[in-house]
Amino acid sequence: MSRKSYLEQACEAVPEFKTLSEKFLRKYTIAGKSESCTRNYLMQISKMVLHFQCSPLDLSIDQMEEYLFHIRENEKPSMSSFKHLVYGLRTLFSMFKNEKLYLALPPVSGSKALPVVFSQAEVRLILKTPKLLKHRALFAVIYDCGLRISEVIKLEIKDIDFDRKQVHVRQSKHKKDRYVPVSPLTIRGIKQYLETSNPQKWLFNGKVRGQQASREGIRHAFRSCIQKTGIQKEVCIHTLRHSYATHLLEMGLDIVSVKNQLGHADIATTMMYLHIARSNPMAGFAPMEKLYGNGRR
Repeated sequence: MSRKSYLEQACEAVPEFKTLSEKFLRKYTIAGKSESCTRNYLMQISKMVLHFQCSPLDLSIDQMEEYLFHIRENEKPSMSSFKHLVYGLRTLFSMFKNEKLYLALPPVSGSKALPVVFSQAEVRLILKTPKLLKHRALFAVIYDCGLRISEVIKLEIKDIDFDRKQVHVRQSKHKKDRYVPVSPLTIRGIKQYLETSNPQKWLFNGKVRGQQASREGIRHAFRSCIQKTGIQKEVCIHTLRHSYATHLLEMGLDIVSVKNQLGHADIATTMMYLHIARSNPMAGFAPMEKLYGNGRR
């Protein structure tokens, strides 16, 4: 039996929250917000609902500030839970015209911390550590194409263009499609994985054959891999994407091409990688081609 999500638990504990969450989800979907964004906001609001056992619209300012203080004091440096909760509540209070609680929400400033990245040697170590070919192929695709976890989960076999050596990333963040280069080495690894595992639709299946891989499953596999490598950095699966952008710049790709390959809407988001790496203009490519010397081991 699968464990119930925070949203499901909150809707059962506080029935009126079901109506609020459905309206929230409908409004955000119509507005074209990403699925992951909506899910993160609702998850954090649901945790608050479970904590107080009441609708967020019935909270006092003191209760809300007490909970936000607790999250702020106990959250990791990225403060992602705190930000998602504040942004979600801001939308919810605006939607239901609760001006008192809306005005009591704190401002959230953008983080100025630079991301942690792997060295090229560490990436090579990560890609050879997993025992399962599936996990080696999974981490290689994420790194070599600079994918978000939501993007790799939604990859279908048909999205891999083996002849043109491209991956079609469909309806990603900001509802945009893009094509990204993939190296011959990763293409070869994908073919070996397909022959061995024989997935039918999704490139990477979850525990149940025919279903997509789960976020938690991918994160668990990556954490296990990092423990085996002995790498001591504070990292997560998204660190592969940060490393992808940084290594592309170090290998000579220009910042505009990096922006396009990452699928960023604003080049200002991509600019942070210039604080980590220097670049010289070159044609677009996938980093594993340079990492392993044009496909040679």
